[in-house]
Amino acid sequence: MYLHRESTFLINPGRVTTVKGLSTEHWSNAAAIRRIFREAFASAGLPYFHPHSFRNTLVRLGQKTCQTPEQFKARSQNLGHEGVLTTFTSYGEVAARRQGEIIHALGNCPVNSAGERTDEMAEALVRKMLALGLVKSGS
Repeated sequence: MYLHRESTFLINPGRVTTVKGLSTEHWSNAAAIRRIFREAFASAGLPYFHPHSFRNTLVRLGQKTCQTPEQFKARSQNLGHEGVLTTFTSYGEVAARRQGEIIHALGNCPVNSAGERTDEMAEALVRKMLALGLVKSGS
């Protein structure tokens, strides 16, 4: 998913774009990719969408399709994130209505195989996050 400033592309007679080569140098800022997006959307007669809107869409898709933490970690790495928390905290915000639906459904969850209820698991998770310094008490 990385785009490098020295990437070269070949457009064959069938108008199919293929990557001819990649450089390992990164762009110093996002201006070039924004320009590429603007030109591509304009040539297709479509309104402009910034590059991060696609990353957000990919994260939302991952939230729905990834069934294990490992799958979501792989998606996060594919986005170029060193840590999965970057993916969770920076992209794919849950809409307020959907958030309410999820929370309501959690209250109806059956007892899991270990015999714990959802609220007990949530409390254990908070304790662990506090112990690891991932959150501060009162935040």
